[in-house]
Amino acid sequence: MITNTVYAHLPYPLIKVHLDAIIGARINTEIYFSSDALNSAVPGELAPLAELLAANELKTTFHAPFIDLNPGSLEPLVRQATLHRFNQLFDVAEVIRPSVIVFHPGYDRWRYGETWQKWLDNSIDFWQKLLVRAERIGCTIAVENIFEEEPSTLRLLFEAIDSPLFRHCFDVGHWNLFAKVSLDDWFAQVGGYIAEAHLHDNNGIRDDHLPLGEGGIDFYALFALLKRHAPEAAYTLEAHSREGLERAHKNLSVYLR
Repeated sequence: MITNTVYAHLPYPLIKVHLDAIIGARINTEIYFSSDALNSAVPGELAPLAELLAANELKTTFHAPFIDLNPGSLEPLVRQATLHRFNQLFDVAEVIRPSVIVFHPGYDRWRYGETWQKWLDNSIDFWQKLLVRAERIGCTIAVENIFEEEPSTLRLLFEAIDSPLFRHCFDVGHWNLFAKVSLDDWFAQVGGYIAEAHLHDNNGIRDDHLPLGEGGIDFYALFALLKRHAPEAAYTLEAHSREGLERAHKNLSVYLR
């Protein structure tokens, strides 16, 4: 039986198109706001959407824009643009009130190499500014693993921020593609920080976003670790089609019986 809250990842424009179906099927959503979506979001649409979701007791999380953005960038103009976009997202969050907002950290060792400490210092300063807004809303910032081969930079970030509202979104698909440590090793370092898990499958070659169980990931092992380290984590199905979402939800129920 599934006891954790399950969300479906959907871009903001699709929320508006499929709102009746979302309400009818009682789908909790992780709403992805691209930069274009933030530019085109009409303030007058947000409050009615929030009221409708709340009236139907549907929960939301957010996924922040990420293309060409980097909270720890060594280029000040990139950090400035990133802060602008993330503040735009928090403006929306103040209306819809998501429980979690997922952000990409912007780190990879091939880009930063020996300058990783500068990236970390910039990141710590950046997130402390946004944490003030998260605290005001009462939502959790969750930093997602992308290109990390092991979680030490994320762990150092969580330890430095040291807030219950600054947590980890563990993406098992990205782990399977990029990590060079086992699930056990990853969870031993940062499992206790996990507030959300992104659930999709692949065969270790490309980011296919397959439904659970249709690639090479051992989801029985994953859910055992989540139960042990992060029993209250949100589960987000990251499918890229309606059919894929239906299969993912069906397969999830098999793993969590």
